[in-house]
Amino acid sequence: MKISTLTLITLGLFSTSSYGAFEFDLGEGNKLKFGGYIKADVRHVSGEVPYRPFWIATGSTSEDASQTNFNMRESRFNATYTHGKVSGFVEMDFYGSDGSEAVVNNYDPRLRHAFIKYENWLVGQTWSTFMPLTAIPETLDFGGPHIGEAFIRQTQIRYTYGGFQFALENPETTGADNKNDSIPDIVGRYIHKADWGEIGAAALVRQLDSDGIDKTTAAFNLYGKFLIGEKDDFRFQVNLGKSGRYVAPGLTTDITPDGDISAAEETTAYYAAYRHFWSEDYRSTLFYGHAETDIQHKERQMWGINLIKQITPQLWAGVEVGNYEVTDADADSTYLQFSVKYAL
Repeated sequence: MKISTLTLITLGLFSTSSYGAFEFDLGEGNKLKFGGYIKADVRHVSGEVPYRPFWIATGSTSEDASQTNFNMRESRFNATYTHGKVSGFVEMDFYGSDGSEAVVNNYDPRLRHAFIKYENWLVGQTWSTFMPLTAIPETLDFGGPHIGEAFIRQTQIRYTYGGFQFALENPETTGADNKNDSIPDIVGRYIHKADWGEIGAAALVRQLDSDGIDKTTAAFNLYGKFLIGEKDDFRFQVNLGKSGRYVAPGLTTDITPDGDISAAEETTAYYAAYRHFWSEDYRSTLFYGHAETDIQHKERQMWGINLIKQITPQLWAGVEVGNYEVTDADADSTYLQFSVKYAL
C-alpha cells in the first residue's frame, strides 16, 4: 500500500529530527530536509566608524557617535531535496532590503544559496571555490574578521576530484564603467585533511577587460585549521595578489584609479583565530584580522573576543566585544554584542 508524501511529511514532523535539521524519508530514494537557525542580536557600536550590523572592510567615518540595535536578520532557513545521486539546496536569510524599524521591523529575504549537486559536480550559487569555509572562526559578529577573509557567494560550475576543486565562476568586474566580462573567473583549490585538522591553498585567475584595462590577474589563498588538545583549534587565512572583490568586502574594487589610468590593485589580507573550550558548556574565540592595498593605501584592522555558553545541543547564548579600525583615516569604533542562537 502506498503512503502519500503528505502523510510521510506529517509523520516526520512529529517523529524525525536531528541537530540543525528535520529530515523526511519520502521513499524510493527521495529525501527532504529542512534546516537553519534563529538568531537574535543586540549590538552596540561606539566611535568614529558608523554603526553596521556587522563589520566589512568599508572606510566610511563620521563624528564620534553611539548606536544600539536589536535585530533577527541573520536567521536563516534552508531546504535540501535528494533523489539518489542528485540533490538540490536552497537557503535564504533576512539581510535583504531594510524594513521599517519604526513599526513592524520587516526585512526582505535574501537568496544565499541555490545549487544542484550530482556526483562530483556542483552547479549554482554558493560560496566561491576561492573561499575556505573550514577556517572561518566562530564569532557573534556576522562577518567576524571579514577584512582578512576571502568572502563571496556567486553562481559557478565546480568539479571536485579527491582533494582538488576546479571552478568557473561569475566574471563580475567592480569599479568599471565599461564592462566586458566575457571570460569566466577560474579558481583551483587543493584541500588536505588529516587527524590534526585541515590545510589548503587556492589560486584565482581573472581576465579584466574594462575601462582601458585588458590583462590577466591572479590571487592566492592559504588557510588552515589545526586541532589543539582535546577541543581547541587555531584557524588562519592569508590572501595575496590582485583579488579585488573576492577578498575583504568593501575594501577595494577590481579596477582602481591610479593617476590618469586605471589599474588592478594588490591586496594583502589575513586573519588568525584561536578557539578555547573552558568546559563542556563554555568556549571563547579570540581573533584578529588585517588588510591593506598598494595603490590607494587603504588599511583596516579588527579584533574581537567572545564567550559562548552552550545551553542545550541546539541553543547557545554569548557576548562579544571588539574593535574595528580604519587605520588610513585614523578612526575606529568599539562594539559590544549579545546573541542567542537556536539551531532548527
